[in-house]
Amino acid sequence: MDAGSGHRAGPRGRAQDAARSSRRDGTGGVTARLHVTDLEAAINWWRDRSPSPDGISAAPEVRALAEAYALLAWQRSADIEVDALTPRALDAWLAWYATTPDSPCIAICSTAQGDPICKGCGRSFDEVQHWPALDPFEKRVVWQRITQEGTAWRFNRYAERGARS
Repeated sequence: MDAGSGHRAGPRGRAQDAARSSRRDGTGGVTARLHVTDLEAAINWWRDRSPSPDGISAAPEVRALAEAYALLAWQRSADIEVDALTPRALDAWLAWYATTPDSPCIAICSTAQGDPICKGCGRSFDEVQHWPALDPFEKRVVWQRITQEGTAWRFNRYAERGARS
């Protein structure tokens, strides 16, 4: 964790190991998936970071993520299995992920007072308790759900706290 920004230190290391280990081998386990909004955010982040020099060509990371996005669009799906990503696309996504806030917490945790769902961030008691053990894809599923619900205080009453994270 970068002490200055509150974001993860980098795309490599623990986050990448966790991302790779979250894949299941077809024995009945859950396959990790990426939502379309995460792919779009990663593509846009890379486009800002590595703009096209000529207005036509794209950075290798943008191309890798765009291939995954095209597959998602072709399948007419809102999400894609992580196993469908090339190693370059996975690395590019993890680089974007490393820039995202570590958790949705806004330091108003009502699960400590016995609520099953935190009023501050929208996570369940189990999600709050086990957050450090979740891999990047599991965390993004939670982020997607709480963002879509939009009922947690981080999205309304205390939106300024959510904007800082």
